[in-house]
Amino acid sequence: MGSGMLMLFSLSLDTGRKRVLGLTEGIHKLGSVRWELALCLLLAWIICYFCIWKGVKSTGKVGTEIVLLIHNPPCTHLTFLSQSLLPFHEVVYFTATFPYVMLVILLVRGVTLPGAAEGIVFYLKPDVSRLADPQVWMDAGTQILFSYAICQGCLTALGSYNKYTNNCYRDCIMLCFLNSATSFVAGFAIFSVLGFMAQEQGVPIAEVAESGPGLAFIAYPTAVTMMPVSQLWSCLFFLMLIFLGLDSQFVCVESMVTALIDMFPGVFRKKGRRELLILAIAVMCYLLGLLLVTEGGMYIFQLFDYYAASGTCLLFLSIFEVICVGWVYGADRFYDNIEDMIGYRPWPLMKICWLVFTPGLCLAVFLFSLIKYTPLKYNNSYVYPPWGYMLGWLMALSSMVCIPFYIVFILLRTKGSLKQVLRLWLLNALQLLLTICGEGWRVPAQFSV
Repeated sequence: MGSGMLMLFSLSLDTGRKRVLGLTEGIHKLGSVRWELALCLLLAWIICYFCIWKGVKSTGKVGTEIVLLIHNPPCTHLTFLSQSLLPFHEVVYFTATFPYVMLVILLVRGVTLPGAAEGIVFYLKPDVSRLADPQVWMDAGTQILFSYAICQGCLTALGSYNKYTNNCYRDCIMLCFLNSATSFVAGFAIFSVLGFMAQEQGVPIAEVAESGPGLAFIAYPTAVTMMPVSQLWSCLFFLMLIFLGLDSQFVCVESMVTALIDMFPGVFRKKGRRELLILAIAVMCYLLGLLLVTEGGMYIFQLFDYYAASGTCLLFLSIFEVICVGWVYGADRFYDNIEDMIGYRPWPLMKICWLVFTPGLCLAVFLFSLIKYTPLKYNNSYVYPPWGYMLGWLMALSSMVCIPFYIVFILLRTKGSLKQVLRLWLLNALQLLLTICGEGWRVPAQFSV
């Protein structure tokens, strides 16, 4: 049985890398477009367009979606987002509950496999010595941003469609508990299967599944094939992945559309303009996505995932975002706004987090991510050429440079000399600091611009 399991696992690897991807020898050789994958990508964007082209308000609030984010396996992260995207309530209810059903099925099947106990023990037994490793804290901090969809614009854009009196404070607490609880339960389903596969192959559990998409497309399908009526369970499993991927796609596109419409209402808030905007985004994203479905597209995908969609970028954005909320807009003002919305004042510790704890922690983890940076290796073996790493950092900087560029833009647009503007900003920051300390100092009138 062990040799058969190893053969099945090797066959899954070979099928994924050669038959499906047609993987080339390196990023320098992209090869041709895999037309099967290109058609699947086209279908995904067509579905996405017709599901969100009428917007959120026209469909009404329909419940809770689950977005599956697989990053740095063997952990699987489930994030809960309140969404209002699909035009048919029944479809959304199905896509919201179906992943739970599959998770329970995989959990029951996983814990009944031989070797599952070792995998669960490996999952639950902590290695306290790893707490002294900065890399652990860096991975944990960046994963929090992914699992809760923080600093990606999704929560902000979709939250803008809520009623003004919506209890956002309660929603945040519920999201944290639901996300953590689901991730914890999902860990049992994952590590029970990994423990079984590790026992069959005689290797450590950590080496069973490769990092990245290998967990979802190699390790788990191998486990599903061991169930009775394996063809049925395989179809249901991949159908679940399709629904989760489409839901994530809906959220990202809807967030971008909402931001553009809010920034340029005079252009896009006209009849038919929203539909054209979504169509343009879908076409552009599809054309860019064709690079990822070439025979060497997986190398580009890993670059994008490691650099452009990395925790380093999100940490950089989170530092500026929390500073803008806590120090520029003002923690007291934001605190009062929440009280006006929900009818009571949140826990006072929240204000301290906005001002000190959160920006300090994000900055520390961000610096650790730079200090501990290691170049990407595809499948822990292929080393990218120097221009490949440059391409990765260019993708990372494409989002990070927007903040300093916009700061310079505002400085140039503000009336007065640069010296006057900087002096006013400095005095306003000092005023905010003294106000927090309980002083009643104000910026002198002669310094106003």
